[in-house]
Amino acid sequence: MPTYEYKCKVCGHRFEEFQKMSDEPLRECPKCSCEVERLIHGGSGVIFKGGGWYVTEYGKGKSSASVGAKGSEPSDSKADEKPEEKPPKEKDKPAVKED
Repeated sequence: MPTYEYKCKVCGHRFEEFQKMSDEPLRECPKCSCEVERLIHGGSGVIFKGGGWYVTEYGKGKSSASVGAKGSEPSDSKADEKPEEKPPKEKDKPAVKED
């Protein structure tokens, strides 16, 4: 929910109100009960926290999203690589019977 800023047209009191976007704008000042106007300003920037906002979430396959920042090199992601197969250990091999 956004925070809206209001200013009283008579006393000049400025205040903020946390409202739903669907709520009607406030009409009166909490100090003098006169008419208020909602101020419009640029707001603040959006901050995306956590991983996955660029290539990391969308670069799982070999698509255009997995291309690096320069546009010609593939990403260095290890998610695309298959794990190496290891040879079986000595104790996992069947014993050889001698006759």
